[in-house]
Amino acid sequence: MKVTVVGAGAVGASCAEYIAMKNFCSEVVLVDIKEGFAEGKAMDLMQTASLNGFDTKITGTTGDYSKTAGSHVAVITSGIPRKPGMTREELIGINAGIVKDVTENLVKHSPEVIIIVVSNPMDTMAYLVHKTSGLPKHKIIGMGGALDSARFKYRLAEALEAPISDVDGMVIAAHSDTGMLPLLSKATRNGVPVTEFLDDEKQKYVIEETKVGGATLTKLLGTSAWYAPGAAVSVMVQAIACDQKKMIPCSLMLEGEYGQNDICLGVPAIIGKNGVEKIVNITLTAEEQLKFAEAAQAVREVNGDLKF
Repeated sequence: MKVTVVGAGAVGASCAEYIAMKNFCSEVVLVDIKEGFAEGKAMDLMQTASLNGFDTKITGTTGDYSKTAGSHVAVITSGIPRKPGMTREELIGINAGIVKDVTENLVKHSPEVIIIVVSNPMDTMAYLVHKTSGLPKHKIIGMGGALDSARFKYRLAEALEAPISDVDGMVIAAHSDTGMLPLLSKATRNGVPVTEFLDDEKQKYVIEETKVGGATLTKLLGTSAWYAPGAAVSVMVQAIACDQKKMIPCSLMLEGEYGQNDICLGVPAIIGKNGVEKIVNITLTAEEQLKFAEAAQAVREVNGDLKF
């Protein structure tokens, strides 16, 4: 089992670290365009192998995609954050160019690869990979829902004053502050609906804090988060590598599911050795259906800025 992670920044390096530490694949290849950067991150991580007890080989390369050949799974974290004065169209144009180029190189050397998209705007970048890669739709997965659900469970445990292992919950729809849909109606503490423990004020707090989870961290850190995104990716890669058939919310191409077509949005899916084994249709409340449709419309507007 060989896994490639494109982008050796904080998120990409965290992906490589968590994947290697779980010891389920033989090799992780880090790729970056900055000379020596991926090689240095790989060397640093390999020097932790005896300390952290893993045998996964980690290698790095500056833009040489031939070294990624035969990858079963590839993770795309490449792209730039939005800078002051930059329009959304400019950001999308730059990141779309990066993601498209990376995708072409990955597929050239690993035509059977399963791609996990992390680059933002994530739902739109996943859509771009669908439109340009030639891969079947079950081999393209956007990471957002896995991360957003982890942040939801963190806020639920905080509000419940409970251990996080007691809590279960899911976030669907768009990977954005306004388009995120935490499913409070489905959230539980050891099988008991959380609505039986939390009053309206606390319920609202959990939902709103979940939706701005990424922005909160960016404000505190001065940059995007990396530990939880890396861990979210590692869970998805392990589900594929070990054929776990785990149900994970992720951004997928919809073709009639949830009333949507020709769009990537977060929905629960069974993830196994083939990538997306099945999209899971769950019953939403009328309010949730409306919010899902609103999120879809917002993503379509962003997708309209793509040129491919």
